[in-house]
Amino acid sequence: MSDAEEKKLHNLSLLEAALYVAGRPLDINELRSVLTTRSKKKAEQLMEVLTEEYVARNTAMEILRLKDERYVMQVKSEFTPLIKRLVNRPLLSAGPLKTLSYIAYRQPITSKRVIEVRGQHAYGHVKLLKDMGLVATERNGRSIVLKTTDYFADYFGLTMDMTTMKRDLKRIFGEALKDEPQP
Repeated sequence: MSDAEEKKLHNLSLLEAALYVAGRPLDINELRSVLTTRSKKKAEQLMEVLTEEYVARNTAMEILRLKDERYVMQVKSEFTPLIKRLVNRPLLSAGPLKTLSYIAYRQPITSKRVIEVRGQHAYGHVKLLKDMGLVATERNGRSIVLKTTDYFADYFGLTMDMTTMKRDLKRIFGEALKDEPQP
């Protein structure tokens, strides 16, 4: 095996390890950093090779190219229901998760409106979501406006484009959103 082939295999292994350890989407700059290269083109070409290798292997894992030049390694969706009982514990309990989903779909939304719809317990939910880096707050006069962060989009595998995110969330939540009071 030539030095160039060895280097390529090493770089593919580095990218695979980075995606596995991160457990979240990595952007092309993070992947360039792992490879210690300035070449965006080189990183993209290697990611394309790695993505194709995963398709050819036909295993339970996949590497997806997301919008905004990001890549993620994840379990294929058809295996999720079969293995979800093995997950230690969910990221969020039901209450904070419902508050987060309401904020994500209605964003930007005032904290006052979230409390009106979700109840007084939502104060604690919003604090938890802020502490976890899933929600950001911004002052707008006397109001506090809530919106999701880039980390939220990465963690849940959503695009950071608000219109597309809302469309994806509407598809995910479906009928449940129709029951919610409109702001």
